[in-house]
Amino acid sequence: MSEEPQAEEAEQPEDVEEEVEAEEAEAEEGGLQDGDFIKLAYTARTVEDGQLVDTTDEEIAEEEGVADQGEFAPRTIVLGAGHIFAAVEEAIIGGEVGDTGTVTVPAAEAFGEYDESEVRTVAASKIPEDDRYPGGHVDIDGQHGHVETIIGGRARVDFNHPLAGEAIEYEFEVLGVVEDREEQAEGLLGMYLDADLELWIQTDEVEEEVVVESDDDDEDAEPETELETVEKETLYIESTPQLAFNQQWMFQKQQIAQQIMDRLDLDRVIIQETIDGSGGMMGGMGGMMGGMGGAGGADLEDALEDADIDAEELVEDLDEE
Repeated sequence: MSEEPQAEEAEQPEDVEEEVEAEEAEAEEGGLQDGDFIKLAYTARTVEDGQLVDTTDEEIAEEEGVADQGEFAPRTIVLGAGHIFAAVEEAIIGGEVGDTGTVTVPAAEAFGEYDESEVRTVAASKIPEDDRYPGGHVDIDGQHGHVETIIGGRARVDFNHPLAGEAIEYEFEVLGVVEDREEQAEGLLGMYLDADLELWIQTDEVEEEVVVESDDDDEDAEPETELETVEKETLYIESTPQLAFNQQWMFQKQQIAQQIMDRLDLDRVIIQETIDGSGGMMGGMGGMMGGMGGAGGADLEDALEDADIDAEELVEDLDEE
């Protein structure tokens, strides 16, 4: 009679241990996780001299005299997507909205250690005349660097990142979780493009050709297809001059769009131009293409200027491609 209760008592510690392990596993999975979209405020400075690296705080940008260099506002980022330093992600993951912190990112994990071998001598003729001075920024053989010295026909160029060798102090605050998919798309685009874009997501019904099973046993026969109506979840982006002439978008739009589709589980991205006859950039496209020497050419110059694009630089980039 006494053996059965003893057997039950022997099983209880194992059951309790399993419950504790399950609770611990659940706790570890709680909080913010990889793949979450969050709204983040941050300021990053070099540890050694406090040089501003980046900030989302407009007041700090004004104090540092860089307020005219872009928009300074909290950013929407995806945890685990490499949008911020890995050390900062580790401090955020598992946490909650409202968390704040300061993380020191070692130089090797920030912009890399300084590499003396990346300081090289090149022919001065490889550098455009306007950039042939100490401190000038240059792109040579696909590498970006800055000129240290020029002596005769030779130039000493440092191809290290300007912040190589610098540890970074990163102060952050998690402001919220972004769940609206259009806001998520806007945040992802903002990682690459400094442009205010109108966008929306909608489900479209689209007719597609699909392969159907054939009764024909001939293996060489052409596959049979039929039209089928399918639903496509689509992100629409209203094009603007800033987008149309943005060089990063021009050369990487396929990769950018693919990342958005993967992250938001979309079927496609459509860039939409609206011609409203008001004489705006899109409405004037016909004139612009009609003749560069007339009013169309002036319209194109104005559009490029509005989009802050150097026309000569754009032509050089296209020639290189």
